[in-house]
Amino acid sequence: MNFTSRRRTHHRSEETEGPGLTALLPPPAVPGLDPDRELLLKEALLREAALAEPRGGLAPRAARPRRRLVRVMVPAVACALAVGGVVVVNLADAPGRGTTAAPGDRTPGTSEAAQLLDRIALAAAGEKQPTVRADQFVYIESKVAFAGQSAGGGKVITPPAHTRQVWLSADGSRPGLLREEGEPDSSLGDDAPVYDLDHRGATPRPRTAHKKAASISDPTHKYVASLPTDPDALLKLIRDETHGQGQDPDQRAFTAIGDLLAETWAPPQVGAALYKAAAKIPGVTVIDAATDAAGREGVAVARTAHGQQTQWVFDRTTYAFLGERTVLTESGDAGPAGTVVGTSAVLTRAAVDRTGETPAPTAA
Repeated sequence: MNFTSRRRTHHRSEETEGPGLTALLPPPAVPGLDPDRELLLKEALLREAALAEPRGGLAPRAARPRRRLVRVMVPAVACALAVGGVVVVNLADAPGRGTTAAPGDRTPGTSEAAQLLDRIALAAAGEKQPTVRADQFVYIESKVAFAGQSAGGGKVITPPAHTRQVWLSADGSRPGLLREEGEPDSSLGDDAPVYDLDHRGATPRPRTAHKKAASISDPTHKYVASLPTDPDALLKLIRDETHGQGQDPDQRAFTAIGDLLAETWAPPQVGAALYKAAAKIPGVTVIDAATDAAGREGVAVARTAHGQQTQWVFDRTTYAFLGERTVLTESGDAGPAGTVVGTSAVLTRAAVDRTGETPAPTAA
């Protein structure tokens, strides 16, 4: 699918004056759209119309073949997941070629990225999502693979993708659960005991630490659902809460949004706002072809910083979030530019009543 704006060239001759004026008329109302989705559609059309002006329009580019990520800290590779509208996926039906995006594969230009993110936001706003009760858990199943590096350095090694399941308390009041293939189960969000020592030689006195309030860096479903749906207000909140957490401010914001699109299940309007907020971050680009950990091919929104490129992979047709990739953009001890050092694919997202429970399979 070609994401370039389809606008007819306006000619000044009398023969084409009629069609040219017709093209300037506003589009007819789309039946069956609710007010929120219609507003998002209008915003996307207005943005595309502005970009189509002679002073700065996007040059048409040839459509690339259809092709269907994850934050990395080398030598220790952190794990991250992704969010989208995909509920259950039959991996046998979605083979991929495992393409690797080299720096030259990027399509620069934040205006193009903004157009794509507008479409993704519109699709996210139209998603149907069941209400998640405060006493439930958000369940996310993914395929993930993260590169590791030995203490002595050298090239990173990425193992085969494995299954990751996580159960997160919707309101943060109960411990969650992390289950990764080949690893023991881990409790999430459980308050570990803290020991006070009154004086030297005294017996340590256990107490429970005060639970931290939910935040951008440590969100619950309840917190994510309460986030502003105005993109400017949301981006300001993200910048304020991630201040001083390393990297440059723009990359911090992009990474934080990716985390929120990872192991949370944002309500449709919040999800749309997150994508529109990402469109306001400088340096965001489009990758024509990227593959998630399940081999599904799609188009990606990306940002490069500190020798690595973080890519969010989306389905070309539905704009559903498929997964993430992290790719080296500079050659070094860890490997040559283009090396994929982290990848994920979201397979299932659902609300369940208890940890360890999985939803019944449904059609993809």
